[in-house]
Amino acid sequence: ICFVVTKSFLLTCCLPIFLMGMRYYFSRKVILHYLDCALHTDMSDIEQYYMKPPGSCFWVAVLDGNVVGIVAARGNEEDNTVELLRMSVDSNYRGKGIAKALGRKVLEFAMLNNYSSVVLGTTAVKMAAHRLYESLGFKHVGVVEHYALPGMTRSLLERMFFQLRYHRYRLQLREE
Repeated sequence: ICFVVTKSFLLTCCLPIFLMGMRYYFSRKVILHYLDCALHTDMSDIEQYYMKPPGSCFWVAVLDGNVVGIVAARGNEEDNTVELLRMSVDSNYRGKGIAKALGRKVLEFAMLNNYSSVVLGTTAVKMAAHRLYESLGFKHVGVVEHYALPGMTRSLLERMFFQLRYHRYRLQLREE
């Protein structure tokens, strides 16, 4: 279509490169803003956000003296759920069962503290993350299209070149 409209072979060849560059730019911008936001909120004071509040906790996976993974849990007394948060495993250690062990730790914590269910939300695009949650017993309960991460401006260009889906999962431990 570009060639038919412009009659320019050069422009037709450059357009996909330009579009990929814009996608890269906005993806990088959004993710860096999100990481900055995380590093200045809950991840800047893990003790305050995850260790002090009742029904919350934070675990670190250590292998050979190196931190290779983390996960947090935050309880919600109103609906008797615990939310699995901040699960992350160093890319060099993925596929070794670390994330599954961290997920099981949150489930164990939820059962010991008599929560009725565990919930989580993820923007993960890798199917391995979704398979992990399902292997732990979570059921996919919905998707929010065009999800906005903290730090996103929702500008027209951002919406054109960077879109996220937010997947919600729930694991019912017992009936209320």
